[in-house]
Amino acid sequence: QVQLVESGGGLVQAGGSLRLSCAASGRTFSSYAMGWFRQAPGKEREFVAAIHWTGGSTYYADSVKGRFTISRDNAVTTVYLQMNSLKPEDTDVYYCAANGPFPLTSQINTRGEVGYDYWGQGTQVTVSS
Repeated sequence: QVQLVESGGGLVQAGGSLRLSCAASGRTFSSYAMGWFRQAPGKEREFVAAIHWTGGSTYYADSVKGRFTISRDNAVTTVYLQMNSLKPEDTDVYYCAANGPFPLTSQINTRGEVGYDYWGQGTQVTVSS
């Protein structure tokens, strides 16, 4: 079992930055790929970014590439999403999720929800224009 708790959401002006954190419970955190997804009301949840369980590879949606950075600190079992140059269209509820243990790289690279069995409760990000 992996429990996830997101934090760091809030209201920011366009062009600003936020850093989301996702604290994970459990001693097996280092064996899970971690992902960030987002969802707006009435829309499907979409992939934002993922990081391999080794931390050696990262994956991004085209819409956030170059603006968002995912990272992880296994020592404190936390994954981060640094969001820069925020746009109003980035307004969503952001969820972190865990995929594993030891998922195939090919599965992580699909940039989809398959394999993500554990989810946080979400944190709201609102970007004003």
